[in-house]
Amino acid sequence: MKDLPAAPLLMALVLLAACSGREVSKRQLRVCADPNNLPFSSRREAGFENRLAELIAGDLGAELHYTWWAQRRGFFRNTLNAGLCDLVLGVPGDFELALPTRPFYRSTYVFVSRVGSGFDVDSLDDPVLRRARIGVHLVGDDYSNTPPAHALARRGLSDNVVGFSLYENYARPNPPSRIIEAVAQGDIDVAIVWGPFAGYFGPRSDVPLRIAPVQPERDGPDLPFVFDIAAGVRKGDTVLRREVQAVLDRRREDICRILASYGVPRTASRRAACVAPAKPLSAATTPR
Repeated sequence: MKDLPAAPLLMALVLLAACSGREVSKRQLRVCADPNNLPFSSRREAGFENRLAELIAGDLGAELHYTWWAQRRGFFRNTLNAGLCDLVLGVPGDFELALPTRPFYRSTYVFVSRVGSGFDVDSLDDPVLRRARIGVHLVGDDYSNTPPAHALARRGLSDNVVGFSLYENYARPNPPSRIIEAVAQGDIDVAIVWGPFAGYFGPRSDVPLRIAPVQPERDGPDLPFVFDIAAGVRKGDTVLRREVQAVLDRRREDICRILASYGVPRTASRRAACVAPAKPLSAATTPR
């Protein structure tokens, strides 16, 4: 009879052993990202969108997993909307191929030129552009080209344009950075590029570069040069959108610090959480 109390203990040990044999499944945050697109993302997880993904996953208590795919035509069709991943950390605030959160930053296209080169451009209507070799990123067909390509064509400056494909040679690191290198090397006089590219690669140039926001911010009613940027989930996934939005709201200061550490130019906005810093965008950068 003295051995009877051992029976409940034995049963408890059996149940404990059975439970310990099961892996406790942890929530996953599946992020769609480009493996070769700094300053946004890289397979080494060195971009600011990687940092944001880590912050969101940590806040949600989830394991971070990536679906890597070159961010070009078909990206959303083959990743987010194919169900391979659930979150993209950089979509326009009014994006139609996903369900966006509220914008968390707003950035602008900028002019990039060599300090002291005489091409200190601040406006799309600056006369100096008529004698400049102007680098712009091109996407492909004219209807999908970037705002600078359209704005320069409107001004009769198409012959001044030197095009750089956003997709370039994908075998080399960070293909879009080639346009910044071309300014530094004197292959072109000025570039008009999306701000985060210039804010990240400009200070890493061995040649001091001048960076200034494109003015005006809107070229007529149909061609903006500033854009609100949000996170995007699959259409209909309102639960994840609500959770991500909550993280973006409560970690706002951390997110703004991440953007600042990557040199992302931010402009004033009534919608975006991370507005322009107290000091305006610097006219010149210094090499690192």
